[in-house]
Amino acid sequence: MKTVMPRWRLILSRTLRQAWVRAALYCVGGVLAALVAWRFQFHVEENFALSVGADAVGNVLSILASSMLTVTTFSLTVLVNALGAASSGVTPRATILWSEDRRAHDALATFLGAFLFSVVGIVALSTRLYGPGGRLVMLGATVVVIGLIVVTLLRWMQQLTRFGRVGETIRLVEQAAAQALRCRRDQPHLGGIPPDPAHRHARPVLADRIGYIQHVDLAVLTRALGGRDAMLDVAVLPGAFVHAATPLAFVDPEMEAAALAAVRRAFLIADDRAWEQDPRFGLSVLAEIGSKALPPTAADYGTAIAVIGAGLRVLSEWIPDPDRPPREPEHPRIRVPALSTDDLIADFFHPLAREGGGIVQVGVRLQKSLAALRSMSPECFSAAAARASILVTEHAGFALLVPSEKAAVEALTLR
Repeated sequence: MKTVMPRWRLILSRTLRQAWVRAALYCVGGVLAALVAWRFQFHVEENFALSVGADAVGNVLSILASSMLTVTTFSLTVLVNALGAASSGVTPRATILWSEDRRAHDALATFLGAFLFSVVGIVALSTRLYGPGGRLVMLGATVVVIGLIVVTLLRWMQQLTRFGRVGETIRLVEQAAAQALRCRRDQPHLGGIPPDPAHRHARPVLADRIGYIQHVDLAVLTRALGGRDAMLDVAVLPGAFVHAATPLAFVDPEMEAAALAAVRRAFLIADDRAWEQDPRFGLSVLAEIGSKALPPTAADYGTAIAVIGAGLRVLSEWIPDPDRPPREPEHPRIRVPALSTDDLIADFFHPLAREGGGIVQVGVRLQKSLAALRSMSPECFSAAAARASILVTEHAGFALLVPSEKAAVEALTLR
C-alpha cells in the first residue's frame, strides 16, 4: 500500500519525468564512455589492436554522428507533432502524459547520447588522444552503442504507431486516474483522520495566491503543529480552485505567524490541476475526451463508448477491498475530508450524459455502466449511481426524438 508522497518526493518525481533529465544522463554516459576508452587503452596490446583494424573507428564515428543528429531532429519533430495532435484532437489536459512518456524519453536520450559519444570520440581521435589500443577500445564501445541504437530504434518504431492516437491517450489517462484513485481509496484522508465538524477550529489560514491545489503535504502540517496539543483541519482537497479568500485550513487561534506560514507552504498551488493526488481530474479528462467525440461535427461514438468503459474501470478502483485491513493514520492530528462518491460519479457521467443525451447508444451504455457499478458495490455506489442514472434519463428524454429510443434509455433507469 503506497503512502502519500511528501512534497520533495513529488517535485523529484516530476523532475525525473522531464525529457531533459534522461537526455542529460545519457549524454553524460556517452561522454564518459568516450573518455573511458582513453583510460583503458594501455591494457591492450598494440599489435593486436592493429590486426583487428581499429583504425576504422573514425569512419564509423563520423557516420554515427551525422545520422544520430538527423534521427534526433526527426524524433523531436514527431514528438512535437504528436503533442499538438493530442492537444487539438483529444484534449490539452492529456498532453502532459505524452510529454512524460518514458519510451519517447529513452529514444531521444539514446540518440542524443550516441551523437555526443560520436562527437567526443571524433575530437579525441583528431587530437591523437588514442593510440592503437584506445582506438580498439573505442571501436568496442562504438559497437555497443550501435547495438543500443538498433534496439531503441525498433522500440521507437513500435511506439510511433501509437504515439498521439486517441486510443493510446485514453489508456494513459485511464492509468493515471486509476493510480490516483487507488491511492485515495487506500488513504481516503491522505494519511490523516476524518473531520470532526463539532470541534473544528475557527481560525482560517487563507490562500496566498490564485490557482488549483496540486498537493497537500501532511508531514509539513504535522511539523507546523509542533509539540502543542492541537489539531488542524484541512479545508480543501487537491483539485480545488482557491483564491485569497479561500480557507486552506483551520487552526488553533493561538498559532504563531511562523507556523501559519508553514501551513500555507504545505499546500502546493499552481495554475493547472495535477494527476498525483487528484483522481477527479483524471475522471474529468476522460469525460472531456468522450464529450469531444459526441457532437455532430465529430460523431465518433466508438470513442465515447471506449471512454465509458475506461471510466467504469477507473471507478471500480474506488470499491473498498474487504480483505485489506484499515491503515493506521500517519498524521493523527490532521483532519482531512474524504472524496465524495457523488462527486466522482458526477465528474465522469454528467458531462457525457449532457453531450450524449441525443444518442441512444451512449445513453444505454451510460445506464449499463451505472448499473454495473451498483452491482459491483451496492454499499459504495447505489445512491450515487441512481441519481446519475435519473440524470441520464432526463437528458435522453429532452434530446431524443424517437419514442422507442427514449423508452430504451428510460427502461434502464436505476431505481
